[in-house]
Amino acid sequence: MTWELVLWLLALGALLLLLVQLLRFLRADGDLALLWAEWQGRRPEWELTDMVVWVTGASSGIGEELAYQLSKLGVSLVLSARRVHELERVKRKCLENGNLKGKDILILPLDLTDRSSHEGATKAVLQEFGKIDILVNNGGRSQRSLIMDTNFDVFKELIELNYLGTVSLTKCVLPHMIERKQGKIVIVNSLAGIVSVPLSGGYCASKHALRGFFNCLRSELTKYPGIIISNIYPGPVYSNIVKNALAEEVTKTVVHAGDQLYKMATSRCVRLMLIAMANDLKEVWIAEQPFLLVAYLWQYMPTLAIWITNKLGKKRINNFQSGKDADSSYFKIWKTKHE
Repeated sequence: MTWELVLWLLALGALLLLLVQLLRFLRADGDLALLWAEWQGRRPEWELTDMVVWVTGASSGIGEELAYQLSKLGVSLVLSARRVHELERVKRKCLENGNLKGKDILILPLDLTDRSSHEGATKAVLQEFGKIDILVNNGGRSQRSLIMDTNFDVFKELIELNYLGTVSLTKCVLPHMIERKQGKIVIVNSLAGIVSVPLSGGYCASKHALRGFFNCLRSELTKYPGIIISNIYPGPVYSNIVKNALAEEVTKTVVHAGDQLYKMATSRCVRLMLIAMANDLKEVWIAEQPFLLVAYLWQYMPTLAIWITNKLGKKRINNFQSGKDADSSYFKIWKTKHE
């Protein structure tokens, strides 16, 4: 075998490897580090047992599914949201389908905008369980309205709830983790914290603010390597987040949420989140294509990403104004082409 033939075979092998990785990426639903952790990393069933986990926004959507999956891992759960009756429903289902007893789940009503209550809530958790191993900052709301049509109070509400409420609760829990020199703070952000899209100006601003704050906090905690800050950025996930999104006024919500069934299953999103927690991943993107691709473009090719976002933004606005889900059309086109 000649050296020329060897080089040709190596080049062909490299090309085939590249094609295989491209095909895998087209079907990916998480960033490369996350998918590697899913394949070769630590299992949530090994790493998260016997922990005390506090989940905000636990009455629906990602927070509710987190409660269900965590209840099967043998953790102690603190479930917080404003709607007590919904928290009771989630607790009952956790007890029915999980491995917990009633004493293992604390229902703790919490309004993230009432920052004066956060210190008392933190003390209540510590009094009940003696520690907080993981704080999952999941509570928040989305938005569907054009910036020029939106009352300023909507922007204020989104910052108060999504950003300041999360920061306030974290600052109450953090001294306890610093004292123990360990803990995990998980922030359920959004791809909107990386990619700015029309109809969500206030929401995107609050999520960008969270990204900046917690990246800064992580750098200030370097002398506490046992405290892990995990920013998690889900893309479109099947839930009631659009139905409950704010519209032009604080008193209004979205009238037509449109079809949500095309979005990632909440159970899959939460499973990937648990893998991220078990492996102490710092930055996690969870999204199906083409949203994952757009996130990579914003990260590495922002000029091209802005051009694409502007093009797709027109369709997003038209979809929403015609009563469809804002992202449904081009997502369905992508799925049709790649299934």
